[in-house]
Amino acid sequence: MIGRMGPQRHTYRDRLTDPLPGPREILRVLRSGGLRGSAADADRIPLLRNGLPRTEADSAAVTWAGHASYVLRVGGACVLADPVWSHKIPGVPRRLTPPGVAWSELPPVDAVVISHNHYDHLDAPTIKRLPRSTPVLVPAGLGGWFTKRGFRSVTELDWWESAEVGGLRFDFVPAHHWSRRGLRDTCQSLWGGWVITDPAGTRLYHAGDTGYGHWFAEIGERYPGIDVAMLPIGAYSPRWFLRNVHMDPEEAVRACGDLGARRLATMHWGTFILTRESVIEPLELVRKAWATTGRDLDDLWDLAVGETRFTGPAN
Repeated sequence: MIGRMGPQRHTYRDRLTDPLPGPREILRVLRSGGLRGSAADADRIPLLRNGLPRTEADSAAVTWAGHASYVLRVGGACVLADPVWSHKIPGVPRRLTPPGVAWSELPPVDAVVISHNHYDHLDAPTIKRLPRSTPVLVPAGLGGWFTKRGFRSVTELDWWESAEVGGLRFDFVPAHHWSRRGLRDTCQSLWGGWVITDPAGTRLYHAGDTGYGHWFAEIGERYPGIDVAMLPIGAYSPRWFLRNVHMDPEEAVRACGDLGARRLATMHWGTFILTRESVIEPLELVRKAWATTGRDLDDLWDLAVGETRFTGPAN
């Protein structure tokens, strides 16, 4: 079953913040060396693969599994955000760091949220490992991808729509990005982020993949009191080519302020070599940018791969 809360569409190109690069821009980036960077300094990416520590229902636990994948235990439920457990995805080298949590160590999954259909956020081999009864929440236009694979509880949402699953409220919110999975499906499904709220009021925001822009302030106004904002800090170089769809670390810090979020949890770096910046640069730059704000250093959750942090009391 697909739950929908709006009219079906064939394209979401009108939701683009800026036009996508054309042949001239693509040729320019290819002539200047392409997008791929080096794996040098990969041994400096922090790892902390100690499994999932126990937590109580009144304490949300946020675990970075690598790239944009998070294991979120909130309100007594377990949610996977953009789960990618594969060691290789199409078009890029093998991952630099292993998944921060072994698949066998995961508790029963109560819901999965997908931000958009790019291969580094929607990984077919990982999705195949889930029971087909797992509730999945996806952007508008993407539900059919899951029902074709046998999933029975699939909810499509447009921007600003919401659904309740497993005692949690899920709100799908805008992002400055785009979608494509094949040669002929550009922007035929939507893209965005997720605001997850439990009955006690704990509020988590997973931005998916996004450039910097006006949506953050509006999300913060509509959903005040975000406890943790999971924001991308990598895949941003060359800047002239990627600034419309990928934030750099300084912009991620600015976005956290626009959101009014208490904490910034980093993601979208240290896993796949997608662009030219060095693999460790995003971490170094986000720490510098955060320090300039004067905010509490403990509220920058610059997580190691596999690390867990808590919003409240933990054992």
